[in-house]
Amino acid sequence: MKKPSDNPADPFKKALAETTKVMADDPDLAVSFTVDPPGATRETVRLPQVSRRMTREEVLLARGTSDAYALHHKFHDPAVAARYLPQGQMARDLYESMENARVEAVGARHMPGTAGNIDAKIGNEALRKGYDQIRDKSEAPLATAAGYLIRHLATGRDLPGGAANVMELWRGYIEEQCGETLDDLEACLHDQQAFAKFARQLIDDMGYGDQLGDDPDDIPPEEEDEETGEDDEDQPESTGDDDSDDGDEAEAQPEQSQEETQDASEAQVNLDEDASDELEEEMERPEGEAPLEPPAPQPISDADPDYKVFSTDNDEEIGAEDLAEAAELERLRAYLDQQLEPLKGAVSRLANKLQRRLQAQQNRSWSFDQDEGILDAGRLARVVANPTTPLSFKVEQDTEFRDTVVTLLLDNSGSMRGRPISIAAICADVLARTLERCQVKVEILGFTTRAWKGGLSREGWLADGRPQAPGRLNDLRHIIYKRADAPWRRTRENLGLMMKEGLLKENIDGEALEWAHRRLERRPEARKILMVISDGAPVDDSTLSVNPANYLEKHLRDVIAMVEKRRAVELTAIGIGHDVTRYYDRAVTITDVEQLAGAMTEQLASLFDSDPRKRARVMGMRKVA
Repeated sequence: MKKPSDNPADPFKKALAETTKVMADDPDLAVSFTVDPPGATRETVRLPQVSRRMTREEVLLARGTSDAYALHHKFHDPAVAARYLPQGQMARDLYESMENARVEAVGARHMPGTAGNIDAKIGNEALRKGYDQIRDKSEAPLATAAGYLIRHLATGRDLPGGAANVMELWRGYIEEQCGETLDDLEACLHDQQAFAKFARQLIDDMGYGDQLGDDPDDIPPEEEDEETGEDDEDQPESTGDDDSDDGDEAEAQPEQSQEETQDASEAQVNLDEDASDELEEEMERPEGEAPLEPPAPQPISDADPDYKVFSTDNDEEIGAEDLAEAAELERLRAYLDQQLEPLKGAVSRLANKLQRRLQAQQNRSWSFDQDEGILDAGRLARVVANPTTPLSFKVEQDTEFRDTVVTLLLDNSGSMRGRPISIAAICADVLARTLERCQVKVEILGFTTRAWKGGLSREGWLADGRPQAPGRLNDLRHIIYKRADAPWRRTRENLGLMMKEGLLKENIDGEALEWAHRRLERRPEARKILMVISDGAPVDDSTLSVNPANYLEKHLRDVIAMVEKRRAVELTAIGIGHDVTRYYDRAVTITDVEQLAGAMTEQLASLFDSDPRKRARVMGMRKVA
């Protein structure tokens, strides 16, 4: 006989799990409770853990999260959402936020008891993200505000404090831009397809129409079937993101534009030097002549001129070999190899698969429907069906494989400690070796901070009397594990540094991404690829304690938008255990670090795929189950 549990929270959790299944109208739905961030797929729901104390906040958060996911499962059709999903990141965030609001509003009308529970969930999220502290709409996420407004208008309910603050900051702007369209909300609320069109119109009204992509209703059904039906068994489950246009445009980017960018940067440096010389001359002029105003300081970030850093004096860009003695690096590398010996075989097989795909594209391709050559057996069916059809031949031909450089940017934050950083290191090592065999240069970079809780920057800020809004308040450490021109055999030991105790601290992703992007832009290769491997949002306690709660996150989004707009670098990301698809347009989230090798291999292989539709399907992959 099974012994009853002595945990007082277990009956509540069991009842909540059953309620979730009933509300979702899916008795096979798997419901679990976890200390990890909550989430849901079509088969599973992860709810926040409820402790033995069963505090009111824990219970309300669990019930609100359960209701939100159950309603989404019941009233949301992924196929319809994917069909109308915009291409641009901002437009996509708006679309998804408004669709979530629609689902919750429809659910509240069918089951009024869910409204209060979801209010508790929204209030908890808003408080955790510091929405109640925001005073300027430029610091408030527009997509979140739009979702809040849709929910408020659809239900008539007041929002919790922090959420209401964000909504009100943007409400005047949204209503001014979209007033007439918003009047149609009631008519389309219960029809997801009609609401998707309504949401796309709102996005256009707000000025993001250029990110919507083609209108799916303008695509003939037969063409849509042809694009979505090929190789279905080979493609991963996708939410419908299609980046083929972005990929083609990035490939079409002329080398001239990159050279012009570099020339412009050099010219700016020369201008700054000239301005400095002129300033010194003006200061030496006799009295009576007004000296020139000192030149304005250069902005810290190209993506956001308003992004502030309290001090850069203690930041460092350093080679891995300078952070440890050669003997220690050799010992750490041996430890890494020993720890991951069981995984090496699987990673190597994936790397060989990648190598075969790359070499196949480098060596040959086929030209079809020729009058002579090798008989094309794949087209014989046409001759059988119609004997008057001429035979079709194919001819093998050489293809142009553009010289390429790949940068792997690895999150070296404390949350990566243990198996995630070990697997990231060995995968980076094997991919670097594989790509080098295919004449693709690889650079491996890492980013963290020099100290916990601010370091010397914070000490300087305290000594200066704690000025308001100091900006980033920690000392960066950007690590170069392998330079693009360095052979793999000479830098192999450097990756062992990631195993060094005390190296992994906090992560400021925006500046690291901008640093890696600048390094890539200076490279002479025709094609540049940047892959980011991270396990969550940028976090630095010292910075976030004295700045808006979304300060680092906003800068990361600004940098991503800049990189994707310039199109000189193809950007992709892999999230380990955390959803990075809300930041990166091309991204995949894995739930287990064991999947990292396969995800890295597939992402890189898809970027090199010559078929833009196949490349788009893989790059549209949002999550590995």
